[in-house]
Amino acid sequence: MRDHPRGGHTPHPDVWTGRATNRMQWLLALLGCACMALGIQLAVDSAWTSGIVPLVMAVVGCIAAGLLVLFGTLAFVHVALRVDRESLEVRCGHIGVPRRRIPLSRVVDAEFIAHVTPRHWGGWGYRWRPEKGTAVVVRRGEGVVLRLWDGHTFTITVDDAEAAVRVIRDRLRPSTPGPAAR
Repeated sequence: MRDHPRGGHTPHPDVWTGRATNRMQWLLALLGCACMALGIQLAVDSAWTSGIVPLVMAVVGCIAAGLLVLFGTLAFVHVALRVDRESLEVRCGHIGVPRRRIPLSRVVDAEFIAHVTPRHWGGWGYRWRPEKGTAVVVRRGEGVVLRLWDGHTFTITVDDAEAAVRVIRDRLRPSTPGPAAR
């Protein structure tokens, strides 16, 4: 979390972008690589004395677990938030998936929240809890809570969340619910 200038109203750019990063996820990605390396080492260096079935199960299990951990963590190393005149878009990881686009016509309000933690949402990643709504949580710290026309909420951890809230609120138009998000 960084310190951001407060006060004073400055004009917002046509496209506002923000980002949050969790460097701790890289350690989990290394763990995934280690699992894959163990699976490969088992396949290459094994004496095959205990039979082929247990060996294949161990190799496939290590490689599968490694791939799941590796790609699961890399998908949530960072989150990028993009707000333009018509919508906001949330993209996760280096590939940008999962991605969610929400037209501003579907947003009722945006609220700054000073302390979002993975513990409150059940971990890092794209989360859903019936009593809280949906969230993209990549680290603890400040975030944005969007209140949507359908009564749902969507929370995003992002650096300079106060600026994001100001930009979103400035772009909200009083209207009826818009078309569904694509």
